Amino acid sequence: MSKVQQNRFVSEDARWKAICSRDVTAEGAFWVAVRTTGVYCRPGCPARLPRRENVDFYETQAAARAAGFRPCKRCQPDDPPLAERQARLVARAANMIEQAETPPTLDELSNQIGVSPHHLHRLFKAQLGITPKQYATAKRARKLQAALAAGTRVTDAVYDAGFNAPSRMYEQSVPRLGMTPGRARQKGQGEEVRFTLAESWLGRTLVAATEKGICSIQFGETDEEMMDALRACFPLADFTEAETGSAYADWVEQTLAFIEKPLVAPSMPLDVRGTAFQEQVWRALMRVQPGETRTYGEIAKSIGKPKAVRAVASACGANRLAVVIPCHRIIGKDGAMSGYRWGIKRKEQLLERERG
Repeated sequence: MSKVQQNRFVSEDARWKAICSRDVTAEGAFWVAVRTTGVYCRPGCPARLPRRENVDFYETQAAARAAGFRPCKRCQPDDPPLAERQARLVARAANMIEQAETPPTLDELSNQIGVSPHHLHRLFKAQLGITPKQYATAKRARKLQAALAAGTRVTDAVYDAGFNAPSRMYEQSVPRLGMTPGRARQKGQGEEVRFTLAESWLGRTLVAATEKGICSIQFGETDEEMMDALRACFPLADFTEAETGSAYADWVEQTLAFIEKPLVAPSMPLDVRGTAFQEQVWRALMRVQPGETRTYGEIAKSIGKPKAVRAVASACGANRLAVVIPCHRIIGKDGAMSGYRWGIKRKEQLLERERG
């Protein structure tokens, strides 16, 4: 929990209000002990609200236990925080989808995980922004896109990706790919990519966008170097400078503002293109708070694949959205700075600014 959140619950009045409203944001800031029952709870415990005169507050679970209280069986205050437990549950469900040959149904997922289908559906949507079914569709769409980009025949790629028929593929995957399979195979031929070259506090910066959102953020020593890298990502696209006053120019301004102060969530739309696994890694990176760091191994564990350390490193290396997808928050197991696509110096500068 951040210091800002902790400071919200310093007074006993603020703590009591948090209990009355079942405020889950108070999780970890303090613990509630009820003298009449002899238990201590989380602030958001769903049990019946106790009387105010029977309530004591403690800074830690250990302090509550030392005072003679035992953990509540309802909210289980000694278990990991609710948000962490929910994240683990969703990661487990996502991993099951990733490993399955055919997409599991919501009922199959919920039975194996041990929660109701409605609860799993709601948590999955809240954590990842899509439903389990949409996640499975995205997995197949990314597999299809990778096969087409490698030159596989469209029909073969459709069936290899797990679609029952080309009609099902067109129905489900085209909105996800943002292009027809033929165009995906041609690496986006006919797409228009608008770009801006500007100066930021990290040096020369390139920001590019498709009609869907920001698709590339780069730093470099020369404009030519960055344009070459952009063309390599979209070799058959058409490139145009973003026009002043256009929606694209607004996205660029928002991106440059975010690079200046990467302490809030990005507000501009993103066109993130990767495999299902890469997107899983990138979402995990975006959950790492500014000023915090993780190792490749910790990211691998957070997505339910503790042995996929090298694959996580590769996904970080494939990131095309500098700062927005914060691969600069990855460090070595020994705490040393690991490699960074845009230079160790920039990585150190970003971390220093985030830590204030």
